[in-house]
Amino acid sequence: MEIPDAIRANLLSPAVLFFALGLVAALVKSDLKFPEPLYVTLTIYLLVAIGFKGGVAIAEAGLAKVWLPACAAMLLGALIPLWTYPLLRFGGKLPAVDAAAIAAHYGSVSAVTFIAATNYLKAVQQPFENYATAFLAVMESPAILVGVVLGKLATSKSGAADFTSLNAAMHEALFGRSIFLLVGALVVGALCGKAGMEKVEPFFVTPFQGVLALFLLEMGTVAGRRVEDLKKVGPFLLGFGIVMPLLHGCLGVWLGQLTGLTLGGATLMGVLAASASYIAAPAAIRMSLPDANPTLYLTSSLAITFPFNIALGIPVYFEVARRLYS
Repeated sequence: MEIPDAIRANLLSPAVLFFALGLVAALVKSDLKFPEPLYVTLTIYLLVAIGFKGGVAIAEAGLAKVWLPACAAMLLGALIPLWTYPLLRFGGKLPAVDAAAIAAHYGSVSAVTFIAATNYLKAVQQPFENYATAFLAVMESPAILVGVVLGKLATSKSGAADFTSLNAAMHEALFGRSIFLLVGALVVGALCGKAGMEKVEPFFVTPFQGVLALFLLEMGTVAGRRVEDLKKVGPFLLGFGIVMPLLHGCLGVWLGQLTGLTLGGATLMGVLAASASYIAAPAAIRMSLPDANPTLYLTSSLAITFPFNIALGIPVYFEVARRLYS
């Protein structure tokens, strides 16, 4: 499958079409909006379902297969802010606190982009390591902490950074709803194993595609409402939100191959490296770097990178992996 065919197959999937429907609804100013409790419920369902399935896969594969790519994924997540920060600070001429905030978002990961990628791989019948959910879990927090530290050091006037709010950021990064549910479900799945999966399969497997479609419908409306903010971020950040995911995606695919993952697993590593957080990172940044401009870090991650990855990025990373493994 060539890249245009892969992109076409992705664009015509139900999940992406529902995302596009939500985007159109926001652009035409429809009153379509999910009640907050429903949005939270869908989020919890997706995180628990993907975490539980990943835990079961870890139980079947054994830690010996998981630890090396998981450690590589965690290291990559922590390193990405270290090179994106100076690029944003000096290349994009952004204030230090904004550069650090955006760097934290791009080092962290998007669970929904990961879920959409697994959905795509299933659609093209490409096997992958189900325990890749562990990579998602370990990549969420390190980048947030690195970004907060960079921001604190850069904005310190006395030379001694004020880390009084770092504890709050660490708590949010390690025990916020998304990471807590994901890691918790991962542990539960690993303890229950395949026997446990058989008991909950009718709830966590069969309805999964429909729930994902509904969630992406809502995410389309959320992203669409931020389209007008694109005028405020400028051409540099617009380019950054597309080019950096492509570079990080290729790096992630290569790292996946290096650590012994299959073609599908390397694709998922690439997707995680290319994604940007819009749930865990904003909450932590808001507490620790309150002077950072939300328009910049939310618009870049949610209105630029997220739609790009959902529509085009995922099949591109898959094709990069396919050619690397051929």
